[in-house]
Amino acid sequence: MAESNSQTTSQTLIDGNTLAAKSLAAYGITHMFGVVGIPVTSFANRAVAAGIRFIAFHNEQSAGYAASAYGYLTGRPGILLTVSGPGCVHGLAGLSNAMINTWPMVLISGSCDQNDVGRGDFQELNQIEAAKPFSKHLGKAKDIKEIPKCFFEALDSAVLGRPGGCYLDLPTDVLHQTISESEADSLIKSAADVSEIEKGAKKITTASLEVERAVDLLRNAERPLIVFGKGAAYARAENELKRLVESTGIPFLPTPMGKGLLPDTHELAASAARSLAIGKCDVALVVGARLNWLLHFGEPPKWSKDVKFILVDVSEEEIELRKPHLGLVGDAKKVLELVNKEIKEDPFCLGKNHPWLEAISKKARDNVSRMEAQLAKDVVPFNFLTPMRIIRNAILEVGSPAPVLVSEGANTMDVGRAVLVQTEPRTRLDAGTWGTMGVGLGYCIAAAVAEPHRLVVAVEGDSGFGFSAMEVETLVRYQLPVVVIVFNNGGVYGGDRRNLEEITGPFKDDPAPTSFVPGAAYHVLIEAFGGKGYLVGTPDELKSALSESFTARKPAVINVTIDPYAGAESVDGFFIKTIPSLLVLIISLLQ
Repeated sequence: MAESNSQTTSQTLIDGNTLAAKSLAAYGITHMFGVVGIPVTSFANRAVAAGIRFIAFHNEQSAGYAASAYGYLTGRPGILLTVSGPGCVHGLAGLSNAMINTWPMVLISGSCDQNDVGRGDFQELNQIEAAKPFSKHLGKAKDIKEIPKCFFEALDSAVLGRPGGCYLDLPTDVLHQTISESEADSLIKSAADVSEIEKGAKKITTASLEVERAVDLLRNAERPLIVFGKGAAYARAENELKRLVESTGIPFLPTPMGKGLLPDTHELAASAARSLAIGKCDVALVVGARLNWLLHFGEPPKWSKDVKFILVDVSEEEIELRKPHLGLVGDAKKVLELVNKEIKEDPFCLGKNHPWLEAISKKARDNVSRMEAQLAKDVVPFNFLTPMRIIRNAILEVGSPAPVLVSEGANTMDVGRAVLVQTEPRTRLDAGTWGTMGVGLGYCIAAAVAEPHRLVVAVEGDSGFGFSAMEVETLVRYQLPVVVIVFNNGGVYGGDRRNLEEITGPFKDDPAPTSFVPGAAYHVLIEAFGGKGYLVGTPDELKSALSESFTARKPAVINVTIDPYAGAESVDGFFIKTIPSLLVLIISLLQ
């Protein structure tokens, strides 16, 4: 009887959908995001049956942003599933976001039957070519037997070396092909065996001599600075950074999503003296951050022309591109372990009375004092600072584990970077390296899924919220602990900002390109799906809404009415029009 059962199992046939699901599960994938339809609905259902939680969205863009952020937060590939053609194209938004931010993600799209390519099949598209500019790896399973190998190669590639986006194509005919279950298991095992070999073969470790040179540069510097970014956060390097900073007394500056690796309140934090720190430092150790536009390309006039950069990056190509004084190739955590070990052999510390520390400390205190003086005022109708202070205090009162903060928008994100305080690693998600708007709700959902023990708080401009607002239904459907706060000032930067001479032509009576419907009831949108909505316009109303929604940990939208003239056009904190005086302080903290 036992032999008969064994023979029956070995002859059981499974299709490509089931094999794809089993391959994902065998790799250790536990979550997938996407929008289903022909030809991938069965794949999604089989994945759920295999123990993979599928989070279904309304729009592939938001699902893609969720997959990219999930990859960052967990260190495992975020998975986006889309249908063919337009579904794949919509998914490229998330894939490109992952690629630019260097987060591990795999976009899996169904595609048309291979026999019908070139004949105008339903949603036909050369998806390999479409995804090519945004992928570090492209794969296509041309036969059911190739599925496990293709999956493991894509998943490996997403996380090996510099993380990034990968694409995998699953033709309709391949998903419908069948093989025996025993052969399927054998193919998965073979793919897993090769995967382990590749993981072991591609580890990179920097040379000990280069570590010695780096430590010597820091030891002999007069004005050293440690800069770290989301690459260090992704590498889980917070403990090593803490040890380095506190053993040497070197001040530090995080990039926006590096905030929280060390608390913003740390005595050696230089964020409130950013211009001085980067403008005067003579040696800068840059860990897991690129010398791109966010760091002014490491060039004058923001940086000294004589500064010596020590660049720590997992990508040798990145170091060759930036041409720093010294490059250390490797995982940020492992490289910092080597640096700390080298320092331990011959310790040094700047000391609190060091002129460099005194200068940064004084500048930071002065800037913070000026900012706090403005924050202390209750301005109604709301400017940006008054509600931001109330939100900051409410988030801090939550304690640990700290909420994950998601932020997007123009002025809203700019002001939030300076005002909102991060105390724990990987608790800030914003527009990132690519300055992507529309990430908000996708990031919220990813954070709630990846960090179920944390509250998620989104602080959004009304324009940023609008990109993905329909996903509040997804929040309610999965009952995720997300509170979305919308700064509603009636448009992009705050409504109609045109000069009189610009209001001309046959369509001059149309709303301005920056204008939305005044007083839009964003809070009612979530109520349509059974969530909780709040409309607030005073400090007491906002405090009450935050207290109630944070305690409930249920899906909520807080619609915060802002003075439409309180903001200004900006690019990542650099305001490019005449600006209200209260925002001048923000510039001093962000530049």
